[in-house]
Amino acid sequence: MRIIAVTSQKGGSGKTTITGHLAVQAAKTSGEPVALIDTDPQGSLSDWWNEREDEHPVFAQATLATLDADLHALREAGIRQVFIDTPPAITGAIQAVVQKSDLVIIPTRPSPHDLRAAGRTVDLVERAGKPLVFVVNAATARARLTGEAAIALSQHGTVAPTILHNRQDFAASMIDGRTVMEANPSGKSANEVTTLWSYIEDRIKRLPMKAQFKSVQSPRAGFGNRSQPPGNSIGANQHTHSTGL
Repeated sequence: MRIIAVTSQKGGSGKTTITGHLAVQAAKTSGEPVALIDTDPQGSLSDWWNEREDEHPVFAQATLATLDADLHALREAGIRQVFIDTPPAITGAIQAVVQKSDLVIIPTRPSPHDLRAAGRTVDLVERAGKPLVFVVNAATARARLTGEAAIALSQHGTVAPTILHNRQDFAASMIDGRTVMEANPSGKSANEVTTLWSYIEDRIKRLPMKAQFKSVQSPRAGFGNRSQPPGNSIGANQHTHSTGL
């Protein structure tokens, strides 16, 4: 099982949008079970998933205090990839998630403030010895700053060759539980996400296999019927659509 963390200390970087979109694309292209975990107290990813009509990817309830057991339960349930959304701050929560991850994705908007804020996230990931990929997000087409941001980030790690641009369909898709691939499959945004995932997937396949989790007793390996706010116990949820958030 591969664990992909999407993290940044900067709020508004697009973590939740990227987490949801990549997980959906991973489930679609691989045909294998994919799970989402939301560790952000704001619960935006959880809210988005509750609006989805499609049952994939599943949503797994998890707590930071029992993260080892929760991930073990997902592995035992046959989940092949886990995408974790994290809080917009350098906290113990992010440190715990990064330590368990195989790959860390750092979304960054092409602005001086965002570029400066990326430094602490990079330091954390490097201390944990984890591979990272920057994703330039919410870019303006043909803006010189976008190219300059990619060059600046490349001094500190790998930058994904696909840039996600600032388009309304990304924001709209997060309202009704869909992705841009589902809302407008032939659009430019959908093409960017599918191309980005192809690159990320290739990076994941090249990562060395890590040791399996040691056997951990977990009473929460069952499947629930809807997501709850972050911090509740685990259950990789089969989707039964709720009437409210």
